[in-house]
Amino acid sequence: MLRIIFLLSLLFALSTASVQDFCVANLKRAETPAGYQCIRPIHVKAKDFVFSGLGTPGNTTNIISAAVTPGFVAQFPALNGLGLSTARLDLAPKGVIPMHTHPGASEVLFVLDGAITAGFVSSANDVYVQTLKPGQVMVFPQGLLHFQINAGKSAAAAFVTFSSASPGLQILDFALFANNLPTELVTGTTFLDPAVVKKLKGVLGGTG
Repeated sequence: MLRIIFLLSLLFALSTASVQDFCVANLKRAETPAGYQCIRPIHVKAKDFVFSGLGTPGNTTNIISAAVTPGFVAQFPALNGLGLSTARLDLAPKGVIPMHTHPGASEVLFVLDGAITAGFVSSANDVYVQTLKPGQVMVFPQGLLHFQINAGKSAAAAFVTFSSASPGLQILDFALFANNLPTELVTGTTFLDPAVVKKLKGVLGGTG
């Protein structure tokens, strides 16, 4: 019994010793499946834990009248190993973040300016939609389709936080119409009219 207790204590001590307070990414080294190598703590400064990249609105002059400014490890190395990432959303009037999903993370959205109508669809096809005002927060569970639309007449902005350093992203419209998936397969699986599919492919740069 004493031997078992000793071994368990040793394993606990070893696992505890391997825990780090932080691991600021060394972006000069290649990324691995476990993340980036750490900068030695002796070289880490307070400024490494501060990121200013979300303070400037993104360029919304595009087809969706919206912009996403990332704050991932590549932009904010202090996030390395923490299982977090962040971003800024900017939506011009009528701007939209199309229906999309993050396979690897849940998302929390905090409205900064304007009004944003946001929602998600559950795996049971139940729909949850809410128009949010500044200061309000909405959560989008991992892997579920969701969207954000500017619900006002002026620009809107929000910050989002993900529960993973690599949340992943798949935009439904682009998955269907911005590639070379043949039109007959798209129509056969979505029941859309071929003319509509071809028009959407033309708008989003798809072929086939």
